[in-house]
Amino acid sequence: MSIQVIILVVTFVVLLVLNVPIAFSIGLATFFTILSVGTIPTFTIIAQRMATGIDSFALLAIPFFILSGILMGRGGIARRLINFAGALVGRFTGGLAYVNVLTCMMFGAISGSSVAAVSSVGGFMIPEMKKKGYDNNFNVAVSTTAATTGLLIPPSNIMIIYALASGGVSVAAMFMAGFLPGIIFGLFLILVSGIISIKRNYGSGEKSGLKKIIRTFLEAIPGIMLIFIVLGGILGGIFTATEAAAIAVVYSFILAVFFYREVKFSDLPEILLQSGITTAIVMMLIGTSAAMSWILAYENIPQNMSAALIALSDNKYVILLIINFILLFVGTFMDMTPAVLIFTPIFLPVVQQLGMHPVHFGIIMIANLCIGLCTPPVGTCLFVGCGVGKTTIAKVTKPLIPFFIAMIAALMLITYIPSLSMFIPKMLGLIK
Repeated sequence: MSIQVIILVVTFVVLLVLNVPIAFSIGLATFFTILSVGTIPTFTIIAQRMATGIDSFALLAIPFFILSGILMGRGGIARRLINFAGALVGRFTGGLAYVNVLTCMMFGAISGSSVAAVSSVGGFMIPEMKKKGYDNNFNVAVSTTAATTGLLIPPSNIMIIYALASGGVSVAAMFMAGFLPGIIFGLFLILVSGIISIKRNYGSGEKSGLKKIIRTFLEAIPGIMLIFIVLGGILGGIFTATEAAAIAVVYSFILAVFFYREVKFSDLPEILLQSGITTAIVMMLIGTSAAMSWILAYENIPQNMSAALIALSDNKYVILLIINFILLFVGTFMDMTPAVLIFTPIFLPVVQQLGMHPVHFGIIMIANLCIGLCTPPVGTCLFVGCGVGKTTIAKVTKPLIPFFIAMIAALMLITYIPSLSMFIPKMLGLIK
């Protein structure tokens, strides 16, 4: 191992331990590593790589989807999805837990944000479940894990970032590949919720007649339609993923301001500022991660890691298991965006040598990192969920364990049964 690699790893870990924001940790670790090489103009290289990293037409979709998600979150979509899910499954034992998971799946897919799903859906469901006798820490565990499913069910910003990092994988193929894995994650979480609810005798809600189901569906369908508009337009060749994101903003604006009338014109400056801040954070992460990826390539880290993994075993399943363990570990301390940008160039060549399609590996990577969003110390969804539920990470950790087991079981299915990810893209002719 070269001195540059040691400097990179040690600096990055120390900065994380000191609670330095991850974008700055990545940028400073990269700066000191390039500086140690001595023969490279440090500031010039970092500036060039950061600028090049965010200079992509595909990345224009991210600020649009962020703005669309905020408009959806503020526009009353979550409440209407909760009402619809409640009418469908609220009557069963543990029904509110099922409602929580289903709503998080739908809202996460519409907004493209797991954090928005935790805050919007969890903000209503966690206190409501507590009022009906559900344990508060169980409620937080359900909301926190269910919110991540929206990153697998399209449209999803992280899929766009993976498409960029992988060197040209189709965004449409990634979107369609995530459907079944996202649903599988949701079903596994519903199964665990059901077992725990039956064991603890968590109550059921009122039965809903066909009239109520139809009414709540009609109220929710304008929000759900966003998914079909975006995906239908992309698959039909009407517009690109970036153009679809812009259309999503227009549709969300009309829905939130004129149709549901829950967002006022006076709210727009705050919403635009919030989306601008979030976009700046994401772009900073992408830029610094691109610079770190360059120094990793300069030091031949991807090639050395590939050789080391293949030297460990020639068994495809063993190598995939090792990669999953590494990504699960990475997800505990690194945000999804830098993790995808840094580790895709390292692991993608390895799995391609094993005959795995880049789209399938992208879904595996995203599923791994979704689990990381629920784990300390950098579990964004976990922190937000605890804040909404007014509890602590220590109290929620034990109730989370059955859900972690369910998510890891779903991850193993996705990893070792490629057709779960590849069936829909192949059926639509997006990949061969």
